Amino acid sequence: MSDNHFVNDPKKWVEEYSDMLYQFALKRIADKEYAKDLVQETFISAWKNVHQFNASASFKTWIVTILKNKIIDHYRKTAVNTQSTMVEAESVFFDEADHWREGYYPVEWQVTATADNKLESFEFMKVLQSCKSKLKEIQQQVFALKYLEGMESEEICKALSITSANYWVIIHRAKVQLRACLEKKWFA
Repeated sequence: MSDNHFVNDPKKWVEEYSDMLYQFALKRIADKEYAKDLVQETFISAWKNVHQFNASASFKTWIVTILKNKIIDHYRKTAVNTQSTMVEAESVFFDEADHWREGYYPVEWQVTATADNKLESFEFMKVLQSCKSKLKEIQQQVFALKYLEGMESEEICKALSITSANYWVIIHRAKVQLRACLEKKWFA
């Protein structure tokens, strides 16, 4: 089958890429139904813009890029009210002077020699996903853009319309909360 025939056959796209795109979206968006919607929107957008595909990249790369842009658009839309979200007087982990609260000091993680075991890795990813889902929406967005998409902090600030100071507060709190959750659910 020619590449041109594939490019002009959306049924083949769905057969070939729907599962991969769904898994990609699900790692970045905690909501399963919304991840499905994003994949569907990606296929629709690809079909509407198939004339722009020029084969300088693979079709897979092109369609994943469309999905990435859909995810970033989602993050932009839900980034509303980040200013009020970040102006929290209390933190679970820090006191008013930004020192660790008693009982919330990080513990040293004990990594076993079986850390590369595939089953253990799969289980860890489930725990990580569970911990990530407990973060506030803006924290999930910033974390995903930084560590899953590999975006630079300046790009993230621009994409989400947040200040640099807010970005650093958000990412710091996300890391602290993820660490505490992982210590409790995985390393304890």
